[in-house]
Amino acid sequence: METAMAAVVRESGAYGGLLYVLPPGEDALWLVIVAGAPHELATPWRRIALTDPMPVADAVRERRLVWIGGQEELARRYPRPALVLPYDFALSAAPVTSGVTVRGGLVLLWPGTHSPRLGPDERAAIESGCRRLGDLLQEAADRGDPLRPAGRPRTLPLPSGRTAPPGEAAAVTAFIDRLPGGSCALDMNGRITFVTPAGAELLGAGRDELVGALPWEALPWMDVPQVEDRYRAALVSHQPQTFTVLRPPDTWLAFELYPDPSGVSVRITGTDPSQSAPAPSSTPAAGPSRAILLYQLMQLAATLTEAIGVQDVADQTADQLLPALGAQGMVLMASDDDRLRIIGHRGYSADIIDRFDTVPLNSDLPVTRVLTTGVPYFFASFAELRRAFPATVHEDGMAAWAVLPLIASGRPKGSLLLSYRRPRAFPPGERAVLTSMAGLVGQALDRARLYDTKDNLAHRLQSALLPHTLPDVPGLKVAARYLPAAQGLGVGGDFYDLIRLDEHTAGAAIGDVQGHNVDAAALMGQVRTAVHAHATVGSAPDQVLAGTNRLLTDLEPGLFTSCLYVHLDLATRHACVATAGHPPPLLRHADGRTEVLPVPPGLLLGIEPDSRYPALEFTLPAGCVLALYTDGLVEAPGVDLDDATTALAGLLEHADPADLDAMAETLIRHAPAPGDDIALLLISPCDWRGEERKRPAAGNGSA
Repeated sequence: METAMAAVVRESGAYGGLLYVLPPGEDALWLVIVAGAPHELATPWRRIALTDPMPVADAVRERRLVWIGGQEELARRYPRPALVLPYDFALSAAPVTSGVTVRGGLVLLWPGTHSPRLGPDERAAIESGCRRLGDLLQEAADRGDPLRPAGRPRTLPLPSGRTAPPGEAAAVTAFIDRLPGGSCALDMNGRITFVTPAGAELLGAGRDELVGALPWEALPWMDVPQVEDRYRAALVSHQPQTFTVLRPPDTWLAFELYPDPSGVSVRITGTDPSQSAPAPSSTPAAGPSRAILLYQLMQLAATLTEAIGVQDVADQTADQLLPALGAQGMVLMASDDDRLRIIGHRGYSADIIDRFDTVPLNSDLPVTRVLTTGVPYFFASFAELRRAFPATVHEDGMAAWAVLPLIASGRPKGSLLLSYRRPRAFPPGERAVLTSMAGLVGQALDRARLYDTKDNLAHRLQSALLPHTLPDVPGLKVAARYLPAAQGLGVGGDFYDLIRLDEHTAGAAIGDVQGHNVDAAALMGQVRTAVHAHATVGSAPDQVLAGTNRLLTDLEPGLFTSCLYVHLDLATRHACVATAGHPPPLLRHADGRTEVLPVPPGLLLGIEPDSRYPALEFTLPAGCVLALYTDGLVEAPGVDLDDATTALAGLLEHADPADLDAMAETLIRHAPAPGDDIALLLISPCDWRGEERKRPAAGNGSA
């Protein structure tokens, strides 16, 4: 296997690669061989699910070759790996097959100097190499060999350069010693394998201390982010890198790194901190401090995972990115019916935002072009912007702009404009980081829009299932509230209803179906309909609940349902109530005294088809208020239910019975944090001659 792996790397012209296997019946790829690179670089991707947004997962799942021509393309299409490896390199990912069976995946790596396109000879080498590896994996499977690695992946070093004849060793040593400055060599894992006497003197340590050690461990003053970062950049991009670092107390050293498949050669010289470091033969990636940027991007990624709506994504993006990137303006945009919709902004006046909101997507603007093509734009000055888009008017007062695509599921879902008050040269490293960051925002925005859609649907469903208005019943004042749980879809199984039966009688119901989801809401609608149907034919409260219970047992919903129904005779001021496992109602008398009505408990609906529901008759004295509620109004972790009900009665006692809406607001305001839905129905008999107008249900979803 190692021989075949080395051959495909060599024949394709790549400097290294990763071989993954797909064990039969599994849905994840496992890394088995790392060639030409330290295995630590591949540690985050030792196991890759086939659904992960990674090049090799796409290649295996879709059975096609995936080519990434450079840093910016990787950042645009795969922001997660681009954030971990923000260096300039090219890669291919291809399925490893045997016949029609996919056995794994192959990733090959090229230096950042590779052409943006994959050549035909390279493609042919990849395809033939994948077939050879696939046949070998098939043979291993036929032998019953385990395909998944027991420990870490095997590391396959690749030969580089020539082997010096024995007689040259002394000449090579003398040649190196005559060069100005010092030199050392690092292996693929970053450990020092060789150091010249001059190099050891410049580093301020003995050769015995240095050989075999990692520089940033042997020399504490080198334990700074840029040192390891430049080493990693050299390994991944296979391009020379430079950096300067202070050796305490006052010696500045310049380092030049020259990589190949066997390791990194390092030249060390003293330097003046007021002068720039020596330029390497290939310009390294530049940009803002990578350590600071990566910290800020980790903060952004963590924050965006908690964002629950589009506005939340817009606010968090502005709060995190503008200070991190030194930008002064941000506009977050998405498409809506072939028009540009601005969904968040910072640093721009309302006039400018209003002019660009809802412009057609076919307008010749950078933000619309990016949204439709998925290709980012970077303008270091207005002159550059004007050359690309001649019709552009300079009206925002900014001097540089980055226009980035928001990619999710492989498609642009929006665009992000970042603007700067000073001209800014966007070097390749910064472009890749900005594009990766926009990918994270795009994925968060896609999730947030889905959440907002579901949330809107939930509220519409809840609104449709609860009464829009309560009927006008002469001789009765009512107020109602519904408050969804703080978590979940914002839709649940709590309900209330007021039913006008005839001129002098009415029915009131309240109930709670277990759960805070669409299933609970759907069952709630069935329960409410059943209660309404039995009540309107004149059934007594016990019969209303018994009939509803028989319906639910036939439906076998698998959810518990509590319900309370009360029949109100306004002519005689008498009432009758029955309950199916529901909290008992409270009756507030005109003098403020409040009592818990001792309704005989009945079994929850939908459990036993022949359950009986004893009823309680009671008087409705003048000026009284009857409170029906669900357990979300009183239940809280660690609080005794009887104590909570007593506290609710106390609130009812001190509230003004002349204003039921204010009374309802008071009860809702003092409810526990809504981990459960809350429904509340307040009923007060009044003078028949006081014509009460039809009132809204006072807050489906409000409190």
